[in-house]
Amino acid sequence: MGLKFAVGLPTVGEFGDVRALTDLAVSAEQHGWNGVQLWDHLLFEEPGWPVASSTVAAAAIAARTSRIRIILTVVLPRRQVQDVAQDTAAIQALSGGRLTVLAIIGSLDQEYAAFGLDPDLRARGRALDERLDTLTQLWGVDRIPIWCGGQWPRRVGLRRAARFDGALPTFAGHHTRNAPVADVTAAASFIRGLSPGQPDIAIEGATDPERAAEQIAPYANAGITWWVEALGWWRGDRADATARIAHRPPRD
Repeated sequence: MGLKFAVGLPTVGEFGDVRALTDLAVSAEQHGWNGVQLWDHLLFEEPGWPVASSTVAAAAIAARTSRIRIILTVVLPRRQVQDVAQDTAAIQALSGGRLTVLAIIGSLDQEYAAFGLDPDLRARGRALDERLDTLTQLWGVDRIPIWCGGQWPRRVGLRRAARFDGALPTFAGHHTRNAPVADVTAAASFIRGLSPGQPDIAIEGATDPERAAEQIAPYANAGITWWVEALGWWRGDRADATARIAHRPPRD
């Protein structure tokens, strides 16, 4: 399985605009990227920041692209699973089968508590397992690929991922530094040791265009199948994201 490259787009702040997200995804397709990964939030830590609907953005991207894979993060425990099933099935059809669902428990307690939902991590984990079962039943034979998230070295989320099609493990401080290669190797080995198949392993990171191949090579050797170039305000504004996308993934 060859290494593929996605751009990771937040859906908050300056990036919290469906039209802007769609334009960035279209540019990514034009410049040879294999995928686009969208966050999923209702709120964010910064008061007053706009927050875009990742589901609407994914549908818009599906309509304006023809090749790029859409990796849609879904905080499943705080969503109605029947709505998720309907929306994702529609996006899968609209995109011609280019959707991957990244199911996670979410990083912000307030996105649960503020709307009367239980923010307890164990309760969220149980709800995620239950809704994943229901989601696959509702999809039936036309099941969409599922990845799961989890922060290494915690095992629960990545043990869940091993039951599905892939994983996007995160690591402490992953928006300020690239993960240690040894940690990525350990996480990938853990997932593959439990999986009956050949799951995708994706990680987020940041590269310099001139050194991207060199920077990514150790992670490819560690067994990842997707590199997600994480773009967002911590690296610059939308113009900076547009410029990084235009530099293309390193294989080009």
